[in-house]
Amino acid sequence: MPAAFWSAEPLRAALSDWHMGRLIRAYRHHPHHGPRALPQDVVARWLNITQTQLSRIESGPPVTDLDRLILWARTLGVPPSLLWFKLPEEPQPPAAAHRPQSLVAPSLPAALQYAALNPLGSAEPPSDDPDMTTLYAFRAADRQVGGGHLYPTVTSYLQSTLAPRLFGSQTSRAPTSIFTAAGGFTEMAGWMAHDAGHDQIARRHFRRSLDLAQMGGDPQLTAHVYASMSHLSLHQDEPGQAIALARQGHAALDDNPPAPVLSARLYAMEARGLAALADQTACAGALKKAENALERCCDERPSPWVSPFDAGSLASETARCMRQLGELAEAERQARRIIDFRADSHTRSRVFAKLLLVTVLIAQGRPDEACSQACETLNLIEGLSSHLVTQQLDELRALLKPHRANSTVAEFLPCLEHALRGRRDLYSWLSSDATGAG
Repeated sequence: MPAAFWSAEPLRAALSDWHMGRLIRAYRHHPHHGPRALPQDVVARWLNITQTQLSRIESGPPVTDLDRLILWARTLGVPPSLLWFKLPEEPQPPAAAHRPQSLVAPSLPAALQYAALNPLGSAEPPSDDPDMTTLYAFRAADRQVGGGHLYPTVTSYLQSTLAPRLFGSQTSRAPTSIFTAAGGFTEMAGWMAHDAGHDQIARRHFRRSLDLAQMGGDPQLTAHVYASMSHLSLHQDEPGQAIALARQGHAALDDNPPAPVLSARLYAMEARGLAALADQTACAGALKKAENALERCCDERPSPWVSPFDAGSLASETARCMRQLGELAEAERQARRIIDFRADSHTRSRVFAKLLLVTVLIAQGRPDEACSQACETLNLIEGLSSHLVTQQLDELRALLKPHRANSTVAEFLPCLEHALRGRRDLYSWLSSDATGAG
């Protein structure tokens, strides 16, 4: 965290009162994290306690158990000089494992380093590279709280940690490695901008990421960025462009070792574009190629800078293709598969899967079941900073209005309106930050 973070009055007051619970609450509500507080259940997981326990700790008497105080202070990254107790010295790593100061872990919410790393692929970063460890921590947190909470911190990391190494006169690693790291973080920033509803900024991030990936010489990251650009084109109703970008991604992999995970994702993007063009046969062929590629994925390890793509990811893209083509029974089956695939820690994926299922149920003339699923979804989105979720809730309201005569729908619509009102001012903060970073 920047030094100024800890000068906020609520944090200072909690430190002065020797009250860890109030310190945690002040940390969650700090403006550095955005206009919405970090969710209590997410921070509770960082601290290895339940949400109920954290609620009591925040509002109850001061905690005096030194072991817990030490653990939580380290998790939050509280500077030792500000604490009312002394942190024991941590064991020093062997000399061979020592890293130069320039490679010390970045300035990011310290608790992200303690987030439950549960990506779709490997459970841990494939190396102890600090940039890679940071990227994996952001991915884990992004799936829990959404890109809106994290975008300013990711762009700050790019500007304050990577840019000096990218453009400075001295570096501690090969320049191509720095370009690759910058490309990976810039691509992530693009997704977070997209998730927060700023697609033009996302497009700029993706283009910049493509340049950096090519300069870094990582063909898999290059293909991965093409897949992201294809996804964005689909979102902007440009299916022809989406197909072309997916095929450019395949071309980037030519004459390189096989990358089945990436190939599967690119075929899935191509299938989405073909579904939007109502080419059912070609869409089915692309989905089959994606499925075949995933069956080979255990044979090759993808670039660590590439986001995971698994059977649940393919089910998500297949469900959207089937809905687009009017194959509602198959769309429902695939949507339910996504929900089964995604663990509770993948909050955003589960929300999108449930909202997709809701739209399919409405299209099938099953509004009662749709409302039941939608009600469960509203319970999941608290603390999830995603403009795309809000946008889909708006679309859900429009889909349900023709069914207002249904008593279940009539009872659910006010709940939906209340949820939407609570999210309308969630993203205005991003405009100024994103414009400066884009």
